[in-house]
Amino acid sequence: MTALPWSIRRLHSVGEREIDALADVLIDCVEGGASVSFMHPLTRERAAAFWRTVADGVAAGERALIVAEDDRGICGTVQLIFALPENQPHRADVAKMLVHRRARRQGLGEALMRAAETVARDCGKTLLVLDAVTDGDAARLYAKLGWVRVGDIPRYALMPMGGYCSTTYFYRDLSE
Repeated sequence: MTALPWSIRRLHSVGEREIDALADVLIDCVEGGASVSFMHPLTRERAAAFWRTVADGVAAGERALIVAEDDRGICGTVQLIFALPENQPHRADVAKMLVHRRARRQGLGEALMRAAETVARDCGKTLLVLDAVTDGDAARLYAKLGWVRVGDIPRYALMPMGGYCSTTYFYRDLSE
């Protein structure tokens, strides 16, 4: 069996080295056209500020941050957001599943999602929710992994270079 070109782990604290590497991944994804809440051009300062906010959430136990690393450093990430209303202690939102273009088409997206599901179960979560660009690569991946498509919202967001995109919501019942 061939060794994977990356490893995956959960970060329980996030330092400046990780923030810098995560900023690289986010900037690469936006430059590559991914609709992940940011417009192009995304400055390093804005990307790092986002990851510092995430780091604060990790430190407060409001988020789980999972990263993938290859021989060049962090090449992918996904988050679980636990900071939800008090009547939803059983669920988490999946956010910012990002894979650097150098690591795509190798199964890393699937591995990150499987890791997110495992971490969610370990944290007592039984329901996950996420959204993705309708008919995009991520949406196709989630459907392939057994996530249930709930529906589409037209003109939900802008693509990083401009122009509207539709968003599809999915859920995954981990209690089954």
